[in-house]
Amino acid sequence: MRAILFGGAFSLLISLLGTRVAITVLSRRGYGQEVRDDGPTSHHTKRGTPTMGGLVIILATVVGYALANLLTGTEPSASALLLLFLFVGMGLVGFVDDFIKIVKQRSLGLRSKAKMVGQTVVAIVFGGLALSPMLEDENGRTPASDSISFLRDIPALALPSIVIILFIWGIVAGFANGVNLTDGLDGLATGASMMVFGAYTIVNIWQRNQFCQDLPTANCYDVRDPLDLAIVSAAITGACFGFLWWNAPPAAIFMGDTGSLALGGGLAGLAVLTRTELLLVVLGGLFVLETLSVMVQVTWFKASKRLTGTGRRVFRMTPIHHHFEMLGWEQVTVVIRFWIITGLCVAAGLGIFYAEWVAGS
Repeated sequence: MRAILFGGAFSLLISLLGTRVAITVLSRRGYGQEVRDDGPTSHHTKRGTPTMGGLVIILATVVGYALANLLTGTEPSASALLLLFLFVGMGLVGFVDDFIKIVKQRSLGLRSKAKMVGQTVVAIVFGGLALSPMLEDENGRTPASDSISFLRDIPALALPSIVIILFIWGIVAGFANGVNLTDGLDGLATGASMMVFGAYTIVNIWQRNQFCQDLPTANCYDVRDPLDLAIVSAAITGACFGFLWWNAPPAAIFMGDTGSLALGGGLAGLAVLTRTELLLVVLGGLFVLETLSVMVQVTWFKASKRLTGTGRRVFRMTPIHHHFEMLGWEQVTVVIRFWIITGLCVAAGLGIFYAEWVAGS
C-alpha cells in the first residue's frame, strides 16, 4: 500500500512543479493553442495559451510509478507495463496531432483517418499482448480476459480472442475520443479524469484485498496484478491533480490531444485489465454523455436535411458543454456542474461495484 501512496504523491509533485516549467518553455517556443473559428466567441481569448501540457501528465505518471516501485522494491508487472504502453502510446498519437496544429497554425492537426489509424495500431497491439499466452502468470491468468465484463467476467459473454481484441479497440478509441471531446473548457477533462482514475484506484485496492490468489473465496476477484494497477492509477490521479492547479479556470496551460488521448486510453486500459469494461460506462458517464451529444447532433442534422432539405440541430452546439455556454452559462459554472455530474457517476459506479460484492458475500 505504501507504493500506492508513493506513486500518487511523487506524480502529483512532479506534475505540480513540472507544469510550471512547461508553461515557461512552451510559451517561449510559441507552442500555443489554436481555437476553432466556429466555437464560442469567448474562447478566442484562449488563442496562444500553451498547449501539449499532457506531456507533463505522462512524464509525471511514468516517473511517479517508477519511483514508487524503486522505493518499495516492487518489480513492474505485465499488467502495469501494458497499461503504461497504452497510456504513452495514445499520448504519442495526440502529440503528433498537437504538433501539426502548432506548426501549421490551425485548429485541426492530423486528419481524422490518420488519427484513427494511430489509435487503432496502439489499441490492437495492447489488446493482442493483453490476451497473449506469453504473459500468463503462474496461475494461467493473462492481463485481459476472453470474456466481456461488468463487475467481473461474464462467462456467457466469452468470445473468440479476435472479437475481444476488436471490443478492446472500440473501448480504447471510444473513451480516448470521449475525453478528447470533453477537453473543451478549462479544467473540465482534467478534473473529471482525476475523479474516475481515483475511483479505479479504489477498485484496484478492493480487488487486491479480495484477491483470489490470497483469499480464494466464492466472491473473490480473479484478476491479475491489482496492486500494481492501483499504483499506476494513483500515479495518473496525482498527475491530474497537480496539472489541474494550472489548468483550472482560467487555464494557464492546456493538456491538448497529448493529454486527452492518453487519459482516455488509460481509462479504457484500466477497465480491460480490471475486468470492468461495462462499469466504465457508469464511472465515465460524463465522457459517454459528451460523445453521445455529438452523435445525436450529427445524426439528427443529416436525417433532417435528407427529409426536409434543412438541417436542424438538437443542441445549439456540441459537445454538449458548449450548448450550455451558448445558453449563457459562465464557463466556470459549466465546469463545476459537469464535475458534479462526474462525481455522481463515480459514486454510482463505486456503489454498484461494492453492492455486488456485499450481495455475493
